[in-house]
Amino acid sequence: MKGTFRFSFGPWNIHEGADPFGPAVRATIPFNKKLAAYKKLGFDGIQFHDDDAVPEMEKLSPQQIVHEAQELKKILDDHGLTPEFVAPRMWFAPETIDGGYTSNCPKCRAYALERTKRTIDIAVALGTPNIVLWLAREGTYIREAKDPVVATERIGEVLQAMLDYDKSIRVMIESKPNEPMDHTYIPTIGHAIAMGLMTNAPERVGCLIESAHALLANLSPSDEMGFALAHKKLWSVHLNDQNGLKFDQDLTFGAVDPRRALNQVRVLDQHGFGNQGEWIGLDVKVMRTQKEGADLKHLEYSRKIFLKLLEISRSLDDDVINGLVAERDYEELNYYILNAMLKG
Repeated sequence: MKGTFRFSFGPWNIHEGADPFGPAVRATIPFNKKLAAYKKLGFDGIQFHDDDAVPEMEKLSPQQIVHEAQELKKILDDHGLTPEFVAPRMWFAPETIDGGYTSNCPKCRAYALERTKRTIDIAVALGTPNIVLWLAREGTYIREAKDPVVATERIGEVLQAMLDYDKSIRVMIESKPNEPMDHTYIPTIGHAIAMGLMTNAPERVGCLIESAHALLANLSPSDEMGFALAHKKLWSVHLNDQNGLKFDQDLTFGAVDPRRALNQVRVLDQHGFGNQGEWIGLDVKVMRTQKEGADLKHLEYSRKIFLKLLEISRSLDDDVINGLVAERDYEELNYYILNAMLKG
């Protein structure tokens, strides 16, 4: 069963190049210009944090937030863009210094839940049922500072509150083992899928897998995708690449390990990813050293690399592969794959 592929990215994937060790090196591109770039690059979907969609939302009432989101929906329609998901940005506010949902401060936990409800309001106004939870600061720098049982229960309580708040939404947990926290709760996709079992509607809790996050856990992205596909829980992906177990680099998809990228494309295609409306998100960031004016190529080329790898994967002869597997001639199988990639 072949997959059906359409592509999305978020406004944060076009950025100025600032990092923890240096300032911006490129001029800011206004939001409307970013929207205009989507179709030109071959993308049809757009991902949002809540305050990407409604800037300065904390200064607005819930009614005003919904109104601003409805106005944005008109703009997206004019550009022919579909909102894929909305995610609460829970790592900038002072209330979330020690985490939002798992904070030791009751007022901070209340803030996090209310912010999440506003995110759901925005998603509904934009016309997407998908809420992504990247549990950025839901962890600790020191184990003794939080009780892991209580922390997990608190995340489960928030999931239940979200599902109760709006019956039309579903939650996609984007797991990550580290950064910004040393010790992160819900670090892998297995943890994420299990969290649904703490709610009364596990069928509405799934996951989003990012290639780099799997690699940061020293796991194979394609195997993680396969695990989630087997559970019918892979509802989105963020494809990119990564040099080793360091910070989240969000490199151009396939830039480090094309073979690893091929396996991700192949498992998605062979198991019909996208046939139920799922998107291929390309969470890639331009190199800091890339010159201004040529700083969208990481998006364009990530999509092209995906499609090229898809072409290579579909050119492989399943009869040949099955025969080599039956003969246990894995060295020949290895060469068969590499040869197809080198010719491609």
